[in-house]
This record gives sequence, structure tokens and C-alpha cells, in this order.
Amino acid sequence: MRLRPYIPDRDFDVIKYWITDERTHALWCGDRAEYPLARGSFDFFLREIAANNGDTPFVALNDFGRPMGFFCISVSTETNEAMLKFVVVDPIRRGKGVGREMLSLAVKYAFEIAGAESLRLCVFSGNVPAIRCYEAVGFTIQSTDTAAFDFGIEKWDRCHMIKYKTTEGEQRQ
Repeated sequence: MRLRPYIPDRDFDVIKYWITDERTHALWCGDRAEYPLARGSFDFFLREIAANNGDTPFVALNDFGRPMGFFCISVSTETNEAMLKFVVVDPIRRGKGVGREMLSLAVKYAFEIAGAESLRLCVFSGNVPAIRCYEAVGFTIQSTDTAAFDFGIEKWDRCHMIKYKTTEGEQRQ
């Protein structure tokens, strides 16, 4: 697996099929992007979060250059923290280690290339497979916002997770 920047002309037509229903969409982006995904609105959304937060979209590719995952990452030079957002994996590859491998590369990018000291993300508490995947690469839940998001009649809690940069042999909590 390798990472490269997201290229709309090459990647959108693959990624748009990964968000298969409104619930998956809400779990993925908290309804910050339009559903269903449309090229023009998604391009606008990515430009907007790049301008506002410095987010850079990436895709994870298989050995044949086909996208298997997507995420955005931003780094604050003021706080030396990175933020991981909008993580999604091709549904036919979920549960097969692809997410864990992609996240490991995202962590490596944040710490070794971008020079961040910590990497944060948010995930809804009901998205147990995602939480387990994040925990498998070393993220821990730092706090939870109760009833932070409304999905129909449901109220979802938002978990804030963090992973700290460590040196070899060092454990940081």
C-alpha cells in the first residue's frame, strides 16, 4: 500500500461508491459533505476545508494503483498537532486490515514527514469497528461529547481520540 494526494479526476469516481447510505455518510463526515456525494460539491468541500484548516486529502492505493482508502489530514504549526478527518475504506476491503495499514501510513506521515507531536481524530461512539481500528494503531479515547450529533431521532456521542509521537521504547499516555 502507498499514499498519494487525492486527484479528483482519477479518484472521485471510485470513492463516491464507498458511501453507500445516509447512515454510513453521517458516520463518515457528520453530514459536513453533501449526500449523495457529487463531484462539484465534494471538490468545493475539499477546497473549503483546505482553505479553512489546511486539510490535505490523500488516498491509499493498492499495488495496481487503485484507491482503497481516503482521508484528510491537517497540521497546526502553532500547536504541532495533526488532525485526521474523513477516514473511509472501500467497503469490500473493510475488516481485512486495509484501514489499519492506511492509518499506520497516515500516522507515519503526521509524525515523520509533517513533524507533528500528536495526531487527533473524532469518531462517533457507535462506530465500534472504526474505534477498534484506531485503537489497533495506538489511538486512545481522550474525551467524549455526549449527544453531539443528531441522526434522525438518534443522538450520537463523539469520541475524541489521540495518538502521541513516541521515540523507540518510550510509552506516552
